[in-house]
Amino acid sequence: MEKNQLAKMIDHTALKPDTNKSDIDKLVSEAKEYQFASVCVNPYWVEYCAKELKDSGVKVCTVIGFPLGATTTETKVFETIQAIKNGATEVDMVINVGAVKNGEWDFVEKDIQSVVSAANGKALSKVILETALLTDDEKKKACEISKKSGADFVKTSTGFSGGGATVEDIRLMRETVGPDMGVKASGGVRDRKTTDAMIEAGATRIGASAGVAIVEGGSSDSDY
Repeated sequence: MEKNQLAKMIDHTALKPDTNKSDIDKLVSEAKEYQFASVCVNPYWVEYCAKELKDSGVKVCTVIGFPLGATTTETKVFETIQAIKNGATEVDMVINVGAVKNGEWDFVEKDIQSVVSAANGKALSKVILETALLTDDEKKKACEISKKSGADFVKTSTGFSGGGATVEDIRLMRETVGPDMGVKASGGVRDRKTTDAMIEAGATRIGASAGVAIVEGGSSDSDY
């Protein structure tokens, strides 16, 4: 795959709690240079990134209910509406992991549907499953509900729960959602070899702070 094709599959990411303006400026500059699919930032930075990336071809992605997924549905909806108002065109919501572990699938579906509805027609929606905390059966059920709810993507991880994307999880997610829904690998994707393996397993988007290293064929020790 050519560098420019690969870059268009990467959400260039800065989500650490100590991310500052110089980090964001570097992220934005690299995103413009490499023409990544998007920058993925915390909601605080959405408005600034949207202004800096206007007419660049790079989208602004943000996270909802991040990183635990344990905020109320109403809070997630508010975050989504505000993020879109501020310029986000992609939103990555964290599933309510506790509700999944409790088997509260009706609530999980309502939670996802509410965010998808708030984003509908204005932003792509991605559902972060936090795969490191789920059984395979829970991953499958979460994927099925995300697809039923109209989400555009399912995504592996926040990068904050002790485990990230694995080839096995990407393969399972792809098999569950079928060929048309997006699958995003995030968390611990730091080099080209790992990225290629994720894509071969079925990923159509990569979330990584190591975007430049991945495209250039190097590696990074970044956690996300």
